[in-house]
Amino acid sequence: MNFKKLHFSFILCFLFTTVLAQEEDIFGISQKAKNPKSESGLGNITRNVLEAFSLEISGGGAYQQFGTSFYSANTNLYPFSRFQNLDGDPLDISEENPLEMKGGDWVFPNWNGGIRVNLFNLLTIGGGFGQEWGNLAPMQGGDYQFDFEGATYQVNKLYGTVGLVLYDANRRRAFLNWRYRNYSSSNLYMQSELRQRARQNYPWRFIAEAEFGKLDLKKSYDPALAAGGAYEPRLAVSDKNYYGIGLRIERDFSEYTKMFVKGGADFRSFTYAASDFSEFQDLEQKVYAMQVGLAVRFPGTKRCKIGGCGVVMKHMHNGIEYRGSGIFNFQDRKVGQWY
Repeated sequence: MNFKKLHFSFILCFLFTTVLAQEEDIFGISQKAKNPKSESGLGNITRNVLEAFSLEISGGGAYQQFGTSFYSANTNLYPFSRFQNLDGDPLDISEENPLEMKGGDWVFPNWNGGIRVNLFNLLTIGGGFGQEWGNLAPMQGGDYQFDFEGATYQVNKLYGTVGLVLYDANRRRAFLNWRYRNYSSSNLYMQSELRQRARQNYPWRFIAEAEFGKLDLKKSYDPALAAGGAYEPRLAVSDKNYYGIGLRIERDFSEYTKMFVKGGADFRSFTYAASDFSEFQDLEQKVYAMQVGLAVRFPGTKRCKIGGCGVVMKHMHNGIEYRGSGIFNFQDRKVGQWY
């Protein structure tokens, strides 16, 4: 009888210990990820907001085209001449019938650096500073050409961006649910396949972007004027803001770091002054750019520094969420992912 009581006491002790361990959940792995990141309410809000911001830098090259509808009653005031001094019919242009001229050359290098905010994985907004160095090839139209007085130019730009997320992991899951919509819930094989594919790590993101900003033209002066002691630029940026469109493709390497490629086109306006600044020609520039960059998101969750804690995933200590890995590693790794 005493043996039975002792045996029953061991069973009760085991059950009590098991229940207590489940309720304590020391590392919080079995809890949901929506956990406080700071001891204070204000600190938690600040860290949640901080995670929406990321710093990025990118660089690449571009091809630019200048174009104008040229007309002047005094063409000798511009670097305008017959192409290769060929003989031909005299120039016949008017305000109603201007001479269409175009020219293009490479832009290299160009770079941008800025900050970006992710809004609910639906929109992105950002801004920053950029520079580019380009060549000024002559514009040509018919038998005539327009030679810029200066072989290169430099532009500084302040810009803002607005992006719309076209496709990412969330939209992929929604697409998979739509593809498997015709399979019955009792079809265990197809439902298992759907869950397996939906849980796969999908690191790609496609974003359509619009860009707008102001330009500041540097180092584009008339050498003849410079030699005379005056530094008046004949090529100047128009008062209008520039704008651009592009497609950005991102690839996540962790929750906090990613590489991206961005291609797009900018549309800008310039003016070119006559030698005596008595009149101006309106110039339009199109820049077709391709850039590669790196973006790092601010980690809102603090790194765990508790001695002896070897958890590499996000986990809990005293009700506060901590990271177990650096920002260049996935925090919640799946089976088969590297450590």
